[in-house]
Amino acid sequence: MAKNKSGNVQLIIIGLIVLFSFGLKLYYDYYWPKAQVRINNHTLNVLVSDNIKHWIKGLGGRKDLGKYDGMLFLFPTAQQHVFVMRDMQFPIDIIWIKNNQIVDMAPNVPLDPAKTEADLVPYAARDISNSVLELNAGSVDNLHLKIGDKVEITK
Repeated sequence: MAKNKSGNVQLIIIGLIVLFSFGLKLYYDYYWPKAQVRINNHTLNVLVSDNIKHWIKGLGGRKDLGKYDGMLFLFPTAQQHVFVMRDMQFPIDIIWIKNNQIVDMAPNVPLDPAKTEADLVPYAARDISNSVLELNAGSVDNLHLKIGDKVEITK
């Protein structure tokens, strides 16, 4: 009888570990941290992409930004970060940032009709960056953004 009880306890513990692991995976797949970005006296509420799954997914598959002003991609190192319009359903402005300063911009990036990953048009900055901000197309003009503007990020 004691063996049967200890076997049940082990099964319950294993089941709890599996459920916890599954819940953790769902959390990391579907939870997007939030932050505020301040540029030229404008405060933007953004989603944060700070891991490989979120970097690949980005804004792809969304019909719009919803209640957010954009998505901020945070990278651990400054390098040439190339973006594509994978599964995008609306045009955007792409803003590359290095050490809290805008280093390049690609305004009004259109949807990409490419059917394969290899056919997607790559967008790269003229300088390295350690973060990238994606906003609705037209935001660069509406907010009067320019290369050299200071960017403040708060989580």
